[in-house]
Parts: sequence; structure tokens; C-alpha cells
Amino acid sequence: MAANLDGQLVVAISSRALFDFEEENELFEAGDDRAYMALQESRLDLPAKPGVAFSLVNKLLAFNTPEQAQVEIVVLSRNDPVSGMRVFRSAAQYGLGLQRGVFTRGESPWRYLRPLKAQLFLSTNEADVRSALAAGVAAARVLPLSARASAEHPRELRIAFDGDAVLFSDEAEQVFQRDGLNAFQSHETTHANTPLAAGPFKPVLQALQRLQHQPNGDMRVRTALVTARSAPAHERAIRTLMNWQIEVDEAMFLGGLAKGEFLREFEPDFFFDDQAGHVANAAPHVPAGHVTSGISNR
Repeated sequence: MAANLDGQLVVAISSRALFDFEEENELFEAGDDRAYMALQESRLDLPAKPGVAFSLVNKLLAFNTPEQAQVEIVVLSRNDPVSGMRVFRSAAQYGLGLQRGVFTRGESPWRYLRPLKAQLFLSTNEADVRSALAAGVAAARVLPLSARASAEHPRELRIAFDGDAVLFSDEAEQVFQRDGLNAFQSHETTHANTPLAAGPFKPVLQALQRLQHQPNGDMRVRTALVTARSAPAHERAIRTLMNWQIEVDEAMFLGGLAKGEFLREFEPDFFFDDQAGHVANAAPHVPAGHVTSGISNR
């Protein structure tokens, strides 16, 4: 009987989001893939340093036990198969239970998200992220020079999400960009009892809630909504989550304040936002990814 990943949270991740391949990537970006392959082959026995999403992956895998697998991490990479060997060897050195990978040697790998039934894709390649989002898969462009996650919460997976165009649709953001702040506040007050449509990351938040309710061992999940909304527009966001029967542990309604320092205090393993400016502000403090969806990214 063929193996399947039914019932698991499937996360696909590029090798450069998982490991720090910035030095090697200079050769890759220069178009000299032979030199890149030779360098990776020469470093097969040298574990790559952890990358921006390493902590996220490490903690997600910690929810698995020999009796029950709840999370599957698949490397989905533009790397070549030889470089893929180094990825797997590095993962083994760090004790990451990675079994599956797809390596496409420069071609876009996003199309393999469908047979994997992946719910989340993390990559440093913006074109691949946009293609994944267009195909209905939550995805974010990882900023490889982001700060690494804090080591203060080894048994707690912490993830922070923006609201509009990430957890929710960009309906309200369209009003804001078209008509301004006052119109946005008025629109959201009028529609406070009308749930927002789902954004690309609703399924991810749902999957995390399942992990919260069915933890393995002593691993826990803590989530935060970190949004530029403020009162009175906060109510529609909260009521939408209530309608979805999804809980978040923390909610920050910042009214346009910079998010970076608040995220620094929350110490997430990853932060997702659709606004490039918010991601750039967060990246010096926490691992961050740009969700290239919604009106702000057209």
C-alpha cells in the first residue's frame, strides 16, 4: 500500500530557507550551477548552518512521536540532487527527521505542492511563492538575512500572523487603499458582525490549532495576531476568528505602530505579513516572511 500524508500538516520548504546557503548561493545566482554543485559536493560532510526557518521546522517536527506523525516537512528546492545530499546530511546532523525532498536544478518546484497536498510553502524565491499562492497554497518569501529565532522557548512553537491578506482576505485593505483610513474604520464598524473571508493562511492557523489541542509530549503552540488595525476595526477581526472557532493566544492591534519591537518581545519562530515594509521592520528582530498576496502586492 502506498504511503500517504493524510491528516498531517505538510510544510514544503526550500533548502535556502531551512539552511544558511548564502555563500553558496552567490555562485548559483551568478548562473554558474556547475561551480555551485562542485562547492556543495566539496562540503558534503560540513553541516550547513541553520537558516531563518530552521527553528520553525525543528519545533514542528518535535510534535511527532514514534506512535503518531502529525507534521511532515518536505524539502522542495531549485537545488540539484547532489546539493540535495548535503541538505539531507545537514538535517541528519541536527537530528531533523526529514525523509522527503524534491530537487529540480533551477526549475520552479512549486507544481509539486499539489501532489504533496502541502498546506504551507516557504521559499526565498518570490516567483515560486507567488505561483504557490495563486495555486491556493499558503506561502511566504523568507528573508534569508532575518534574525534567527530566540532560544528562550524550546518547547513552545510561536508563530505570529498579520491579519488582512494573510489570515483574512484583503477586502478591508482594498477599502483602506482606495478610500483612506476613515472609510476603512467606518466600513469595518458597519460590518463588525460579518465575518471576513478567509485569507491564504487560515488553513495554517487551523492546523496549528489542531496541534494545540492534540499536543505530543510537552510541545505547545502559541499564536499571535499582529495587525495595524485599531479600535473600532479590531472587533471584526476578533469576531471573524470566533466565527471560525479559532483561537489565538495574543492579539496586538497596533494602529499603524511599527511591528518589529512588539514582535521582538513576543519572540516568534516565524512572522508572516503581506506588507513588505512590515516584514522589513520585523526582520532585524525575528524570522520573517513576505506573503505576496492581496492588493498590496499586485
